[in-house]
Amino acid sequence: MPYLRLAALYFCYFAALGAVFPFWGLYLKQKHGVSPLDIGELMAILMATKTVAPNLWTAFTSNYDPITQVRIAAFLNWISFLGIFWAQNFWQLALVIGLFGCFWHAVLPQIEVITLSYLQDQANNYSLIRLWGSIGFIVTVMVLSQASVNYGLQIVPITILTLYVGLWIVSLSIPKRQFNTSDAVEIKLNDNILARNMLLVICFLMQVSHGAYYAFYSIYLEQYHYTNSIIGIFWILGVSAEIGIFLSMGRIMKYYGARNVVLISLGAAVLRWLLIGLLPEYFGILVMAQVLHALTFGAFHAAAIHLVHRYFVGTEQSFGQALYSGVSFGAGGAVGSLISGNLWVTYGATITFIAAASIAWAGMLLAWWYLESDKIKYYNYI
Repeated sequence: MPYLRLAALYFCYFAALGAVFPFWGLYLKQKHGVSPLDIGELMAILMATKTVAPNLWTAFTSNYDPITQVRIAAFLNWISFLGIFWAQNFWQLALVIGLFGCFWHAVLPQIEVITLSYLQDQANNYSLIRLWGSIGFIVTVMVLSQASVNYGLQIVPITILTLYVGLWIVSLSIPKRQFNTSDAVEIKLNDNILARNMLLVICFLMQVSHGAYYAFYSIYLEQYHYTNSIIGIFWILGVSAEIGIFLSMGRIMKYYGARNVVLISLGAAVLRWLLIGLLPEYFGILVMAQVLHALTFGAFHAAAIHLVHRYFVGTEQSFGQALYSGVSFGAGGAVGSLISGNLWVTYGATITFIAAASIAWAGMLLAWWYLESDKIKYYNYI
């Protein structure tokens, strides 16, 4: 198994994410004069591409194997991103962001398929490969936190472009292989269709609740006079906690089961958004809130990936991962960005984060009602 090359794919993909989420809003605000409302809309466009791009890309490139799909999408991604250096107004920015977002978000579901295909019955080792994405995120945040001070925020798009090119180059090194297209594992979907659909709804709500965090967290901290370096440290802390949980997810899933992991993660999201929204002046409280990222993203995502892997087998693997990515990170992220942008302008930051906590609470109630242990017990296979 090409462990290092698969790890490098995750590293480059999420390293680019480490430039987008902490610094993209600041870059748009300072270098393009974009308002908070417009930032929310531009981030919503980026998230919206994740709603449609994975499924459309899977449909249009169904004749190609996942590795070839990744190579083509990664190439078109960095080519289209070049337009950001010429964009001058909101609509030009929206066009470029929408274009490169489509190709960027088409990559990850296929990377997941490739990785899980190599792992096969050792799927518990997924987190050990995926954690390199989190490491990439941290490295980018650390570098850009200082580089943005020394060279200005114009370094942000240059960094993103470099990482996109790196993603494409690494994809060329992944050896082609025969993917399993047989339905070797029988899952009684008809008996669990409600649980499957509700899982997607719950994933959607979790990402909606993250909308304010991803779009405005850096701007929010800046309003309370935290420096770029401190803001970067907060982002690094969250992802460091995420890495820690990835290292332990095999044991956690085996001991607690998928339902409890999802419930605990959603409960942690409720607490996290309330802490950020109500007590931003307290450094220690913000540290605690960032540590909860281990649950709100790391544990939740690892549990969801494994559930999707069990629901969609054989030839449906690409579709399943694309559906999960599109519904949660795509639709959920887009709706979250739009809602948070409007709430931010109309009611302010505190109400926005309280609303995020309420959405996570709704997801937790749905998980409690519909993800009953007797319906998903055979997913606790790690």
